[in-house]
Amino acid sequence: MGRGTGYSSWIHLDDAASATVLAVEQKARGVFNVVDDEPAPAAEWLPYLAACAGAKRPMRVPVWLARLLAGDQAVVMMTEGRGFSNAKAKRELGWELKYPSWRQGFEEELA
Repeated sequence: MGRGTGYSSWIHLDDAASATVLAVEQKARGVFNVVDDEPAPAAEWLPYLAACAGAKRPMRVPVWLARLLAGDQAVVMMTEGRGFSNAKAKRELGWELKYPSWRQGFEEELA
């Protein structure tokens, strides 16, 4: 969609669960971004996801057409989205990821 420059942050279910357990056990307060270490643009993660799933490489769609087909929210996510940092969760909870990159998670779940 467009140039696919919108960033997304990912998390493997196992890593989300381990962060949640740590937060509960430590009675942590506040907001934590529970995401992997590698925010990625749609132009990078979407073709990789397709390859892991054995699907065809996604074709690029102009923004005006994507807006008609998928709606404004999808266009914003794929073109303007921003990644998040997990530094606070690592620092305050002592959280360590089993899947620090979305690539590892995609490979594990789609192999």
